[in-house]
Amino acid sequence: MAGALVAAPAIGDGSPMEEDRIDNPAQHARDWPLRPWVLAGLLGLSGLLIHFITEGHDDSAPRMAAAAFLFFGPIAAAFSLEREKWKEVAVFGLLAGLVMAGLAWRAVNAGDYSSNEHYGFGAGVIASLLALPLFQAGFHHTRFATPYRDTHFFVWTDAVSAAGALAFTGLTFLLLWLLGDLFRLIRIDLLYELLKKGWFGWSVAGIAFGAALGTLRNSLKVLGALQSVVLLVLSLLAVPLAVALAIFLIAVAFSGLDVLWEATRSATPVLLACAAGCFILTNAIVREDDTDMTRNVVMRVTAFVLAIGILPLTLLAVISMGTRVAQYGLSPERLWGLTAIAVACAYGVAIWVAAIRGKVRGWRPYLRRANLHLAVGVSLYALLLALPIFDFAGISAANQLSRLERGKVSAEDFDYDALKWEFGDAGKRALAKLAKSKNPEVAKLAQEAQARKERRWSWMESPVKRDRRFANLRGLDAEPQVKSAFEQFLKQDSWRCNTSCTVLDLGAYSHGDRHFALLEGSDVQHLRLQADGSLLPEGAVQKPPVPTLNDVAAEAHGRVPQVEVRPFSGRRIYVDGKPVGDPFE
Repeated sequence: MAGALVAAPAIGDGSPMEEDRIDNPAQHARDWPLRPWVLAGLLGLSGLLIHFITEGHDDSAPRMAAAAFLFFGPIAAAFSLEREKWKEVAVFGLLAGLVMAGLAWRAVNAGDYSSNEHYGFGAGVIASLLALPLFQAGFHHTRFATPYRDTHFFVWTDAVSAAGALAFTGLTFLLLWLLGDLFRLIRIDLLYELLKKGWFGWSVAGIAFGAALGTLRNSLKVLGALQSVVLLVLSLLAVPLAVALAIFLIAVAFSGLDVLWEATRSATPVLLACAAGCFILTNAIVREDDTDMTRNVVMRVTAFVLAIGILPLTLLAVISMGTRVAQYGLSPERLWGLTAIAVACAYGVAIWVAAIRGKVRGWRPYLRRANLHLAVGVSLYALLLALPIFDFAGISAANQLSRLERGKVSAEDFDYDALKWEFGDAGKRALAKLAKSKNPEVAKLAQEAQARKERRWSWMESPVKRDRRFANLRGLDAEPQVKSAFEQFLKQDSWRCNTSCTVLDLGAYSHGDRHFALLEGSDVQHLRLQADGSLLPEGAVQKPPVPTLNDVAAEAHGRVPQVEVRPFSGRRIYVDGKPVGDPFE
């Protein structure tokens, strides 16, 4: 991608590619009065067919594939439909529908064979979203000579028109519900009852969205002006983000990386989200070319700061993900996360290359050209990931087995349930291999995982860990009933006694239940031993209600109650002569 960036001609430097501007109505924005009607009919029919295929039927692979074809194919055609090139549009919509239908078929039909198929389907959606503006800009004809102005225009006008069409669809349903209630006042329930029918709702949604989209696409010049306003408003967020980014990177440089991992367990998605925000706001300022870009020096510097900050954020995400992989090994979700990090790294490196080639001051034309190359590359990359080529589950299962064999993780800490429930058939095969292991502890735990009917999550600890916590108890009565009660209590409360604990027998309450206190560090929990042999926390025990002042006044039957202060004595726990916890009794 960097090589493509170096070889590409710059946009915004007066090159011939800028001669055909997207705002030329004869070139790109021809009005077609029938467009709203055609799109309303196309999407309305699509919605109706989707309802009949999915409503009241099982979620079988053929039905879901057909629904995906009827959704994505018409949508792709609706955004790009032109009267003069309807054949090309039909082919593009057909291809988009077939690709998404195939991915839906695979996702539904995979069952236990694979895992995380929704990520593959999502990659297909991303590939389609990136391919749409490229097709609209004529990339299939001009290839990498496609003017960046065209692709940039269609990316943002597609987003604006989609948002406008969705808003109109919502308002349409709001109006229909209002009219339905209005006619009910005169005992005409037809519209009200129709709105409860699934076929009617799908049809109306398609018709409303198509009609609004067709109307908006007939006004591309107006939509282009609206796009400029949207980008201007969006760019207002750039300055605070740039300042925050600079402060964050400086703070990390001085405090070190450990502060990131101590503060949150989700550093990677946060860092990637911030990098994505920097990319969007950078392009909101940079625009199609320098003639459309703001002359404000602060905004131009802000765009550069945000663009340059993408790579450091991505590198921090790489370190964060690398730390997680080193600690817990690979999983299908982490591999998908690595694919997202690879895309972010590509954008970050391309921007630094643009800054170097443009000698900082002239970096923007190279960035715009890099955006076009990367859009094509990422679209193909996402499509490649969506296809059944890479077995992320198999790669992850092999990595986890290797970690167990090399002693990177102990037998008792190994997540056997993940192999069964999250790694597809590859994980099940790995679990079966572990069930026949020569290590008796590994074989036993693997066989228990095979026999389980429900997923045991990470907070559901192994019996070995629970026995270790039980061994941390000090001062425990040798009475079997008390021992059994604490064993059951620790089984239910996996957060207790991970360090040394002390049990105090505080005797019996007036009604006979024995009272215990469990001390762990500075924390004190009061427990009652019930007649059935179970321990209940103090808060879970039903206590008689404490009379309020209103209750006492009500019992006085009109006379003035006597109010007095009396001394109170009770018991509390002391450790090394210092009180711990609240008084009790």
